[in-house]
Amino acid sequence: MGTINQSLGLGLPVPILAPAADTRSWYALLTQARHEKMVAHRLNERGIASFLPLVRQLRLWRNRKIKVELPLFSCYVFAYLQTTDEERLRALRIDGVFSLVGSRGVGTPIPDDQIEAVRRLVERNLSCGVYPFLKVGQRVRIRSGALDGLEGILVSRNGESKLVVSIDAIERSMAICIEGYDVEPV
Repeated sequence: MGTINQSLGLGLPVPILAPAADTRSWYALLTQARHEKMVAHRLNERGIASFLPLVRQLRLWRNRKIKVELPLFSCYVFAYLQTTDEERLRALRIDGVFSLVGSRGVGTPIPDDQIEAVRRLVERNLSCGVYPFLKVGQRVRIRSGALDGLEGILVSRNGESKLVVSIDAIERSMAICIEGYDVEPV
């Protein structure tokens, strides 16, 4: 902590406080269904930065087609929160918020680059939608093309996704490239 040579008229030096490191992170809030926009609005009213990715969809309503903005991830709003209990409680006290997403009720921070990737895609108004979350090592099923219904383990090697099909009795496996196939978790 440094000091300034000026005083406040009391002859005492004025301390210079170093700015606190930004200890904020993005967190996902689980919301009541169809309350995402209201929760995002109330977070902003309370001075908490929020991010609600919206996508435009064409809907048929009373024999008319209208464009509506719907949350990309239903029942979730992202909030940029200080990593303090008080800040988390401020967010949790908003009507329509059930909990922070993560372990032990304190939430799991979401890396800034993941939020930024979603933000960039949504801002460009690209046609996008939710997709099942797949992890390498997870059992999956192909849902399209000549391999429809084939199940195996999703692996990735050298940036290429492959489906591994194994025969346990002989302890042998084979792998096939699944780029371009629609895949779902089993």
